[in-house]
Amino acid sequence: MSSLPEIASRVLDDAERTSVGELRALQTERMAWSLNHAYANVPHYTAAFDAAGVHPRDFKELADLKHFPFTAKKDLRDNYPFGMFAVPREHVARIHASSGTTGKATVVGYTAADLENWASVGARSLRAAGVRPGDRVHVAYGYGLFTGGLGVHYGAEVLGCTVIPISGGQTARQVQLIQDFEPDVICVTPSYLLAIVDEMEKQGIDPASTSLRIAVLGAEPWTDAMRAEIEERLAVHAVDIYGLSEVMGPGVGNEDVAEKDGTYLWEDHFYPEIVDPETGEVLPDGAKGELVFTSLTKQAMPVVRYLTRDLTRLLPGLSRPMRRMERITGRSDDMMIVRGVNLFPSQIEEELLTVAGLAPHFVCVLTRPGRLDELCVRVEAREAEVDRGAAAGRLASGVKERFGVTITVDVLDPGGLERSQGKAQRILDLRGDHT
Repeated sequence: MSSLPEIASRVLDDAERTSVGELRALQTERMAWSLNHAYANVPHYTAAFDAAGVHPRDFKELADLKHFPFTAKKDLRDNYPFGMFAVPREHVARIHASSGTTGKATVVGYTAADLENWASVGARSLRAAGVRPGDRVHVAYGYGLFTGGLGVHYGAEVLGCTVIPISGGQTARQVQLIQDFEPDVICVTPSYLLAIVDEMEKQGIDPASTSLRIAVLGAEPWTDAMRAEIEERLAVHAVDIYGLSEVMGPGVGNEDVAEKDGTYLWEDHFYPEIVDPETGEVLPDGAKGELVFTSLTKQAMPVVRYLTRDLTRLLPGLSRPMRRMERITGRSDDMMIVRGVNLFPSQIEEELLTVAGLAPHFVCVLTRPGRLDELCVRVEAREAEVDRGAAAGRLASGVKERFGVTITVDVLDPGGLERSQGKAQRILDLRGDHT
């Protein structure tokens, strides 16, 4: 692993050097423009603002944002495909969309100026991660309608890197190209990176011997325990990138490689709030709740108070005026309620990584054979010779002790779970109509 001073010398752009007061003034100016833009050009926002009894002229300072209505993913689906666009369709330079696995896809659009801004914050994000001009960047996020691949691709090009756009899948080929092209950086989901590492070891390659020195990881929640495993096995600095297509895509924020202590949100383009997920009340910095974003510069598809479902809290910046976001512990819509106890897959992951012999590949299977919910964690053994009964017992007792939930554990053979080539699916709900 490269030494931290070697890769972490900070290079900040003008926005990252401003004072907090200057940043707040810029946000106020851009917020006023964005609210007016949305109200004047998106029928959904015209109706929503009117129903809430609020008008863009009522916005005088950032605290006034709390009076404006939230935007939920349902609003985007109800206006499928192009009803949330604020510019004529012929001014839209690119369209992305979600997979639509839980309903209609959420469609997002970008003008040419939006794409320039996206590439700019993408470059800023990669630079914060320690990536520098001339680095070779292996992009293993999916390309196409998913924003991941193209989002970091253009950011890396703006930064002056050499991009290797392999996309997701073809794990053996991923390993071959890492060996042949000797990239400095890999951009990928953390769960799929572990699948790549497993494939390296299967081929007899020591993952720590590769050219990789930085892993820029995102698109799913991951824990510090998983970071430690990735850094140890691959000998890289593992850094978190954050984004979601409804707000922009990857590059809404990024960790600083020298700190690895919270993701900086690029507040000159995206204004964050934390709200109580039950009441919608705005919470002060430091309080945990649901992350909400209002776009400040988006032309094609502005979003006002978009409910991300991501649970976190905001912390002051250390080296920048922007605030940091604490590592996401999970999503409010991914929370499992097992016999009255709230439990997230990230908590299961955190505990299983403390159990020797268990691999970080798992799925939580929810069933209801009688009147009560039951949770079985299917997890892989690291090696065939592992004492599976003992490992299962340690995981079950650890979860019970820490979180108060009784689970069963099914330890499978190494490779027994299907590998995700994108975002890991951590919950399999088999409760049917009883959910």
